[in-house]
Amino acid sequence: MAKKRVVTTTINGRPTEFLCEPRQTLLEVLRDSLDMTGSKEGCSNGNCGACTVLMNGRPVVSCLVLAVETEGAAIETIEGVASADGLDPIQQAFLENAALQCGICTPGFIMSAKALLAENSDPTEHDVRFYTAGNLCRCTGYDKIVRAVLDAAKQRNAQKSTAQS
Repeated sequence: MAKKRVVTTTINGRPTEFLCEPRQTLLEVLRDSLDMTGSKEGCSNGNCGACTVLMNGRPVVSCLVLAVETEGAAIETIEGVASADGLDPIQQAFLENAALQCGICTPGFIMSAKALLAENSDPTEHDVRFYTAGNLCRCTGYDKIVRAVLDAAKQRNAQKSTAQS
């Protein structure tokens, strides 16, 4: 058995330290050690996107990232998306557009959408489909998800306009 390592990182804006084996994935540590079960295990080989989190602002599939690789990184998970004031516009848009059913893929889609909207505040349908291509859904269908992301972009842009006025 390999010697466990202490990893210091930031998760959802909070400094976090955890102990892990070098072979453990970020997904394993999030779910089993840190009790952050929002990221889902779908395929364990990086093909479905259900475990997508943001690492230094970029979407990564946490089933393929070794936890020790997160040393010094900023990690964002689905648990950090909503604020004390309520749901993020992306989460609200998923609800309003019925863009979820079983919920396994939803956290990954939301994290991918969050990264997209941070990079491009006014995406086209093509942009959304391209950026979320690494996320698979077997229940809802992609049109509702794409509509939800586009609606979230509109809501965010409207909030920014109101705040600037």
